[in-house]
Amino acid sequence: MAYWLVDSPGSGDGCRDADFWLPHLREQGIENVTECRLDESEQWLRLVTGNDVLLAAGGDGTVNGVAGLCLRTGATLAVLPSGTANDFARNLGIPSEPAEVARLVADGSAEMIDVAEFDDRIYLNVAHIGLGTLPSRQASSPTKRFLGKFSYMATLFRQLGAQRGFHAHIRTDRSNLGGRWLSIAVATGAYFGGGHEIPEASANDGLLDVIAVKPRPLPQLLLAFLMVRLNRKTPRRTSTVIQIKGKWCHVETTRAKTVTVDGDVAGKTPFHATCRPEAIRVIGKQVIHTGGYGASR
Repeated sequence: MAYWLVDSPGSGDGCRDADFWLPHLREQGIENVTECRLDESEQWLRLVTGNDVLLAAGGDGTVNGVAGLCLRTGATLAVLPSGTANDFARNLGIPSEPAEVARLVADGSAEMIDVAEFDDRIYLNVAHIGLGTLPSRQASSPTKRFLGKFSYMATLFRQLGAQRGFHAHIRTDRSNLGGRWLSIAVATGAYFGGGHEIPEASANDGLLDVIAVKPRPLPQLLLAFLMVRLNRKTPRRTSTVIQIKGKWCHVETTRAKTVTVDGDVAGKTPFHATCRPEAIRVIGKQVIHTGGYGASR
């Protein structure tokens, strides 16, 4: 077994790179670590085997890229939380303390989890259309480094009052919705948007969760956001927020809208995603399964 520590320049907070993680890994007896860059993967990927572990040091975008390499090689994915959101790490109960993360990697306990497929690509966490794309598109690197995960919220709040929504049709194998929306999120796991918890969801349930937000007056939107943060869950259905599930999801908009996946711009609508169950092996503490709205964790 070999370990490959993969980072991506400019991702995350800029502090937890290879130099940060190597001492923690060595303390747990992990010595045979090869440092490599995600954007140079074609130079080293041919040396990776299915028995190896690819260590992703970065935010959700970096983890997405390394996961794609794991699918190509059969290697196991391990996440070293280093970014501004790290919702994927939350889905696997991965701790934030570096020493605990390194201990988890050394233990090697792994689970099979789902991925979402779209346009011959994948994502591990969430696709956004509408308001949810703005943090990825507009939060500058200095802002992200200074505010960390709060840069996402800061960008959203600056733009919230200016958004009027867009017309879209959302279909899954279980539901069919039309109307005007402020934001549409299509998630694979139990967390998205910097820590929002989705009821009755997990990263290995074989389903996508669609969270759609309707345009409302600013005070009502702020109240809905506050209630979500206080309850630590996104409600299944209110006058503002709707949640549906499905093995696949198709979104069409009257005008082309930007789509982001795992924090990176991925194209324009129409958007079609399919859940690929238990597609990738990932080191983690446990796959988080959330309860219903109002239930304890």
